[in-house]
Amino acid sequence: MRHLLLPLAMALAAPVAAQTNPQATPPEANRDRWVLVDKSLGRAGTTQPDGVRRYGFPRSDLNVRLDGVTIKPALALGSWAAFHPMGDQVMIMGDLVLTHEEVNPVMSRLLASGFTITALHNHLLRSAPATMYMHIGGHGDPVKLAAALREALAASRTPMTAPSRDSQPPSAGAGSSPPIALDTAALDRLMDGKGKPNGGVYQFSFPRAEKLSDGGMPAPASMGTATAINFQPTGSGRAAITGDFVLTAAEVDPVLRALRAGGIEVTALHNHMLDDQPRLFFMHFWANDDAQKLARGLRAALDKTNVQRS
Repeated sequence: MRHLLLPLAMALAAPVAAQTNPQATPPEANRDRWVLVDKSLGRAGTTQPDGVRRYGFPRSDLNVRLDGVTIKPALALGSWAAFHPMGDQVMIMGDLVLTHEEVNPVMSRLLASGFTITALHNHLLRSAPATMYMHIGGHGDPVKLAAALREALAASRTPMTAPSRDSQPPSAGAGSSPPIALDTAALDRLMDGKGKPNGGVYQFSFPRAEKLSDGGMPAPASMGTATAINFQPTGSGRAAITGDFVLTAAEVDPVLRALRAGGIEVTALHNHMLDDQPRLFFMHFWANDDAQKLARGLRAALDKTNVQRS
């Protein structure tokens, strides 16, 4: 397999002239190439309204516990990759959930295939086993990128068979989902948004109001640039919450203070991209408490940010 990877690495490492008009590719050509990408990744992706194709790789193999909570893949263990069409090329962004031992083997294969590693960090504190989150980027032929990504993930224990529909992370567009043992109508009202059940977790997404870019290319919400807030029921109206706020520099301190005032831990603050405009910071959080109390604290923090409102 390694001797097959070398030509792929050389092809992907070569500079690619970015094409900035995704509409230049006919819809039927997009459909054809996504069939090939699906085959390369061993699972079907979901095409978003903005044309981005999303793939999920839930770490259902991991039994991660934090403060007595067994974390569901949809809460904080969902690797994903997003392919943004640019003519006959794509821009790819993603986030891979890895154990400590998997980080460098996966990184080496990605680097050999022309990917860029844009961030490596924790999202959680005190979890066992500990997990790291590797953010990736790349440009080029979508099928070659997909094959290289699968080859890199093979250096981890990430399940590479297609997951069942009710266990997929948000990036995968899951279908049916187990009932959510929370008052979701109250959460919708408190969060001023409409959540969605996925894999036993209730999820909110709040895109930013600005036009975002990375490397001069549009970076819409489906590329991982929306604030994500997840609730996993833990019994008696309580929930474990985690996710990340997507912030400009001026919003970091007000949001941090609002979260702490609401009894919510701030677990990480970092970048996910290297050449984003405006410059964005990602603030991760954790708590396990009364779900509606936590929703009020999250809403207070969300109101400090420039997000789209329905």
